[in-house]
Amino acid sequence: MARPPNPRTLPPVLLLLLLVPLPLGAGEYPLPTEGRLVNSCIQARRKCQVDPICNAAYHHLNSCSSSVSTPSPSQELLVPEECREAAQHLRNSSLMSCTCHRRMKNQVACLDIYWTVHLARSLGDFELDVSPYEDTVTRKPWKMNLSKLNMLKPDSDLCLKFAMLCTLNDKCDRLRKAYVEACSGSRCQRPTCLRQLRAFFEKASEPHAQGLLLCPCAPADQGCGQRRHNTIAPSCALPSEAPNCLELRRVCVSDPLCRSRLVDFQTHCHPLDILGTCATEHSRCLRAYVGLIGTAMTPNFVSSVNTSIALSCTCRGSGNLQDECEQLEESFSHNPCLMEAIAAKMRFHSQLFSQDWADSTFSVMEHQNKNPALRPQPWVPSLFSCTLSLILLLSLW
Repeated sequence: MARPPNPRTLPPVLLLLLLVPLPLGAGEYPLPTEGRLVNSCIQARRKCQVDPICNAAYHHLNSCSSSVSTPSPSQELLVPEECREAAQHLRNSSLMSCTCHRRMKNQVACLDIYWTVHLARSLGDFELDVSPYEDTVTRKPWKMNLSKLNMLKPDSDLCLKFAMLCTLNDKCDRLRKAYVEACSGSRCQRPTCLRQLRAFFEKASEPHAQGLLLCPCAPADQGCGQRRHNTIAPSCALPSEAPNCLELRRVCVSDPLCRSRLVDFQTHCHPLDILGTCATEHSRCLRAYVGLIGTAMTPNFVSSVNTSIALSCTCRGSGNLQDECEQLEESFSHNPCLMEAIAAKMRFHSQLFSQDWADSTFSVMEHQNKNPALRPQPWVPSLFSCTLSLILLLSLW
């Protein structure tokens, strides 16, 4: 009697492959689009357009947002009754919880929508100043080719080494040359300079951009400190005469992009104590800080001899708003969260070059915030990949 055939079993190699989480991508992440966000403001606006009531309320609120001035923290928001009625019609719309991403292609359009419906948000139980950006913290290893740094002198400072790493990277070098040319003394046009600075810090990879901006220097090495201080071309990017800090903020909040970056900074660089604990991860604070470069609120290192940060503004002439002005200025110059985030990044940069970098590629995982609740869980998205691969292999076997 013939024996029934044995059921086909998966080879051990395939079983092992199914147990290993599949990578979701390699190399640099592409620019996010509205489709990659959970609830992009652009997507929410499209949904609103097909609803006549929502669409009419949005257009009414859009006209209201141009007539209602943005108050300072010490002022009360005054909203006409007809604008309040329009806001009520949007209470159940997905616009109320929509977000944007600082690297998305239609960022300005997304932010315009966000701040249009912000009036409806601020009338309810929502916090008045919430960052419009939905930025996930990724735990990607830094990968840099350090072998070509052998052409530099062994005692070259780290700012020079990070500048060389940018030069050796085609994208970083191209973006850096663009803003250096736009911000050069003879060709300096501040709006163009700021636009090219934003392009560099938005499009260059974070390791290269933050390496240039936050390179550590020995206390006595003023040449290194000067290179770091000049990274953002302050002679062109910053105003020639320091304006009042409150006037600087007024100019900023009148622009949706600058307003978004300022609120993002206030959200993620808010210190919880004097020890430098941030409301969120240090990496989010640094990203928010870098996001301000190229806006009206561009901060910079005060000098070449230390790592103190300040806005290019003054509180002279603030009158009865002196305290409010000083609070704004000190949110940069005396912010323990920002100071510790910068110090931690500089320590990390020092560690990069304290090891043997003769090999062609150096890869290291940067330490994240110790709070496990703030850490991304890499196994969650990979679970779907594993399940999908199992279904496909079983169907083919």
